[in-house]
Amino acid sequence: MKGLKIYPCQSGLSVVEISMVKSLCVYCSSSDRLEQKYFAAAAAVGMEMARRQWTLVYGGGKTGLMGAVARGVKSNGGRVVGVIPEFMKIRELEFTEADELISVLTMRERKMLMETRADAFLALPGGWGTLEELLEILTLAHLEVLRKPVVIFNQDGYYDDLIRFCQKIVEEKFMHATIHGKYLVARSVEEIFPLIENWCHQPGDAKWFQTK
Repeated sequence: MKGLKIYPCQSGLSVVEISMVKSLCVYCSSSDRLEQKYFAAAAAVGMEMARRQWTLVYGGGKTGLMGAVARGVKSNGGRVVGVIPEFMKIRELEFTEADELISVLTMRERKMLMETRADAFLALPGGWGTLEELLEILTLAHLEVLRKPVVIFNQDGYYDDLIRFCQKIVEEKFMHATIHGKYLVARSVEEIFPLIENWCHQPGDAKWFQTK
């Protein structure tokens, strides 16, 4: 994996060392109708990415939190890589200031390319699209197909219900409790990057639940 090296750490986990070449995939809302606090936090994430020399890999849009985080990165000297479907470009929704803007035909292509270009993943508050992207990455992590840091930014408790639902899934035995080790939760912008940069991979359960 570009930018990542995995070493053993305590309790059988694997610590991830992130090299100078590092890309963070950010999933977030494209809505412009949000409270100002969400835009401010997204811009702060972008500024911190640039300061820590993380390249932004994201959906390529100029609106909503997508635009806020991209401008935060770009205006502070960071690198922005956008991946955008053609139908969004036709609507003039792309962030034209991106250092690299990749056009694809479908949303599936977009997700796959963002996944392969990223060394880590961050979910800011968002709607259906953000949830779909986050849950797909968590599914790949659960299956041990993906072993990269995944952080959920639970700004002002936005994802509290999702986190509780994850617990219910485990309690009802639809998934193994090791899924909780596949993601970390940040409650402030300041918490995000230490969680990513000190992330330890926790192996999943090697066996599916036994069937009768």
